[in-house]
Amino acid sequence: MADVRAKPSVFAERFGVFAECLLTGVWIAVASLGVVTYPAAFAAGARHLRRRTGQVGGGWREFAGDFRAALRGGWLVGFAGWGALVAAWVDVRAVRAGLPGGPPVGAVGLFAVLGLVVAGLRAAAVWAPGDRWRPLLAAAGRRTVLDPGGSFLLVGGAVLVACSALLIAPLAVPVLGAVAAAAVAVEERYRRRR
Repeated sequence: MADVRAKPSVFAERFGVFAECLLTGVWIAVASLGVVTYPAAFAAGARHLRRRTGQVGGGWREFAGDFRAALRGGWLVGFAGWGALVAAWVDVRAVRAGLPGGPPVGAVGLFAVLGLVVAGLRAAAVWAPGDRWRPLLAAAGRRTVLDPGGSFLLVGGAVLVACSALLIAPLAVPVLGAVAAAAVAVEERYRRRR
């Protein structure tokens, strides 16, 4: 007897990817509870979404394995990210205190933090087991500058998460998966243009 299966519609297939993004956002949020584990969580989430869009199987176990592998050097990146955030907070406090030259320094600090966030997302989007974070971040920093359109898309994604968290806090959790998917899409777009 022949195996006759109906091919899912394009709508059903794309909705499935969207649903997978939301689920991945929950996984990323849970894996990020360790405070400095967010780079590894995003890397594992992006790898999961690359598998899903490539129609290769994968689930929670593969995500957890990728997370453990990414955590080996990723926790240092997470620690450095929090350090950059504290430096930006101090910068904003200095601007508010009315120090001379404060507004230009504050703007530079804000752009630096946005650049670091985008480079981190881009590095996480291409991470694979065995990759070292330092070369990944250096290459992602170059791509951040060389592909401003993709970088602005990721800034928009980060703003979306922030707005979601401000308006409806629980919505920020699944939206993290959409940001990881956006990072994967931006990196694929950049790769195809090269």
